[in-house]
Amino acid sequence: MPNRSRGAALTILALLLAVMALSNFGKPFAHHAGVGFVFFGTRLTGAANTIVAPIFGIMLAVYVYGIFAMRKFALPLGIFYAAYVILNMPLFILRYHGTPVMQEHSWAYLVPYPFVAIGVSSGAAWLLYRRRADLR
Repeated sequence: MPNRSRGAALTILALLLAVMALSNFGKPFAHHAGVGFVFFGTRLTGAANTIVAPIFGIMLAVYVYGIFAMRKFALPLGIFYAAYVILNMPLFILRYHGTPVMQEHSWAYLVPYPFVAIGVSSGAAWLLYRRRADLR
């Protein structure tokens, strides 16, 4: 019989992804420099940010629900999101290297951020993959 329990690690990662979803929903309402959804390496502003950030917020919210409910659809969503995060990071660095955008954040933020972002997104996908027999 399959074990439907998520376990502590997957639950924590799902909660972190839920925080990311909430963050994405808030991006269109932040009216200061340095805030905007980063879509394939480009920080969005204006209408593009208002449209794309909530779309990713919804996708992450559905993904989080899928993790909590141990649903099969969570695995492909997780793989997609992990791949997106892994691609998005170097594209952002390549696009903004040496620009004021990169100087908006301290190295104390810029160095660990990719490890956390990639670790959370890939970690959740990896744990779901390992538990794929338990998904319904």
